[in-house]
Amino acid sequence: MELHQRIVSAPVDFGAIRSEFGLASAYPAEATTAARDAIDAFAGHRSDRTDIPFVTIDPPGALDLDQAVHIERTASGFTVHYAIADVGAVIDPAGPLAREAGMRGQTFYLPDGTVPLHPTILSENSASLLPEQTRPAALWTIECDENAEPQRFSVVRATVRSRARLDYASVQADADANRLHPSIAALPEFGTRRIEAGLARGAIGLRLPAQSIIRDDSADGHWRLVVEPRTAADDWNEQVSLLTGMCAARIMLNGSGSDGAPGAGARIALLRTMPPPTESAIDSMRRTAAALGVEWPTDESVGRMLAGLDPKAPATLVLMSEATGLLRGAAYTVLDGAMDEAGGSPIGGGRTTRGAAAGGGGQSVGGGPTGGGQEAGSGRATGGSRSTNGARSGNNAPNNLQHSAIGAPYAHVTAPLRRLADRFATEICLARCAGTEVPQWVRDGLVPTAESMKRSDSIAGKVERACIDLTEATLLAERGGTVFDAIVVREANGSRAAEVFVADPPVVGPCLGGPPEGSNVQVRLIAADPATRKVGFTFPA
Repeated sequence: MELHQRIVSAPVDFGAIRSEFGLASAYPAEATTAARDAIDAFAGHRSDRTDIPFVTIDPPGALDLDQAVHIERTASGFTVHYAIADVGAVIDPAGPLAREAGMRGQTFYLPDGTVPLHPTILSENSASLLPEQTRPAALWTIECDENAEPQRFSVVRATVRSRARLDYASVQADADANRLHPSIAALPEFGTRRIEAGLARGAIGLRLPAQSIIRDDSADGHWRLVVEPRTAADDWNEQVSLLTGMCAARIMLNGSGSDGAPGAGARIALLRTMPPPTESAIDSMRRTAAALGVEWPTDESVGRMLAGLDPKAPATLVLMSEATGLLRGAAYTVLDGAMDEAGGSPIGGGRTTRGAAAGGGGQSVGGGPTGGGQEAGSGRATGGSRSTNGARSGNNAPNNLQHSAIGAPYAHVTAPLRRLADRFATEICLARCAGTEVPQWVRDGLVPTAESMKRSDSIAGKVERACIDLTEATLLAERGGTVFDAIVVREANGSRAAEVFVADPPVVGPCLGGPPEGSNVQVRLIAADPATRKVGFTFPA
């Protein structure tokens, strides 16, 4: 029973977390000046595609809009136009803005604001794909067949103009009411077919709800925790970025766009890679499924099993949480033509997630990255030697160039306003599709960029977790001894306490006493300390 009045929000100061991780929002003056004075270096060499009625889909309030989409249903399938902010055109690669961005690596999202990769005068204004503004873009055109499989694809520099700024919830509501914006009327069918194609490749998608921090508008400085289930619109939209990243990887591995002859010379690439899960990890997951009474045929992949689970069942939360352990070892792998032995240089990195601008941040319930689990990306990897690998196109690339959660080679190219790697990978693809040499500044920057992403990914994951932990501990600080209903997400083992999920307020924490995995139990709160950012429960209550 409740021993204290229920607290739905509490004052939380995230400034200490900024200081702990050395996050400086202020930009050096010379870099800010460079951002303010930025001009399009390719202004006279672009295709005018302002005729395409693009729309953007982002969290509410977001202004750093990297992507604008238009999907057309055709007689033979789909044509996807995907405009990506052309950050490489407005940043001098030898200037102060490029140097500062190289040190930052990515935008960090905290509940009370962002620590941006680029000054907001550029990332939220002059380079952002804001509605009714003509902007320079890297324009992807991807022609797909009836199954939404890519047949022809390329990227060129263009000018574009977005017509509307949408958010995920409104897209889902419009889809449910059969009133989607004409520019994305084909998104549900396209996304559904891409998801099926991913399962056929062996992709693993996680649909864990996101544990997020949002501002309590009724009390100044107060914050509360909510759980935001993934919607079908999230999944459909994710498929556009995943497809584009797969096409980008194929261009880099082939050395040309899909319409061109295989490129000659050194293979140059910055790939996002992930090794396949170990057999022992899959065997362990099969044992968990069996213990929970979940049928899993021996010939069914992990991805298909997870896709078929009842989203409301406790066993689903347990298995989705355990599946995060299969998605380990994510890295940025550099191919630079410098050596002859097989393999790339995997440079490890953690998760990169998209927060809700100045309104929230997220962590998936049960651990792991926020998002679909394919490339909201999570994991660590060790280094290796650089090489020109004899890689082949498509899904025939060697395992060390694959992203196992996606089931294909993959690259980050769709978020250059908030992630450093995307600017470099996009420049490679632009050069290959144009039949020109990859700029030397891009080649020189590949390894430093991968190292910056490794470092900043690690910080981003720790910052995200610290914000969640601080909010949990603050919300529960005055509720010691309270009994809560909970689901046991992970059972205890020899070195780790059990982990439970409390729905109200949505908190994930360790639990003493060995409650059985996958069960609905009552637990008692025994610790909640904002100073250490730790909470703890015990069972039986």
